[in-house]
Amino acid sequence: MLYMVIETFKENRVEDVYNRAKQCGRMLPKGLNYIESWVEPTFTRCFQLMETENEYLFQEWISKWQDLVQFDVIPVITSEAAAQLINDATHRQQ
Repeated sequence: MLYMVIETFKENRVEDVYNRAKQCGRMLPKGLNYIESWVEPTFTRCFQLMETENEYLFQEWISKWQDLVQFDVIPVITSEAAAQLINDATHRQQ
């Protein structure tokens, strides 16, 4: 399943986040896969698209970063999958 992870950097900690990432990498547990990320130009938040079949792996990963970052983990589907679900539901109603 896909997840959009919104990381909000704690005040004045963005440099610490980047330093830890440089030294330790993403520190993802096996089975939690990073796909892509985008960062606001203000360095306030990072948006990461991730994938896993075990959402509990997020807790293991977050525990390594929660001193620097607040996390929101949101299950998402692709626009294509959403369109297909809506299309299927519409056809069932007819």
